[in-house]
Amino acid sequence: MNDKPKPETRKAAPQERGERLKSALKANLARRKAQMRARAATEDGHAGSGQGEKRED
Repeated sequence: MNDKPKPETRKAAPQERGERLKSALKANLARRKAQMRARAATEDGHAGSGQGEKRED
């Protein structure tokens, strides 16, 4: 009963880890870009929304 992993699986593990990290980084960047776009859109929408304007009663 030899429970040690074979050398082929040891070499594949770092490559699989690299692929997982690469996809996680790509997803994280996409999420952050979407957040930045959403924040920029809300800032543009609020830029002239009554700040500094006089209210008429």
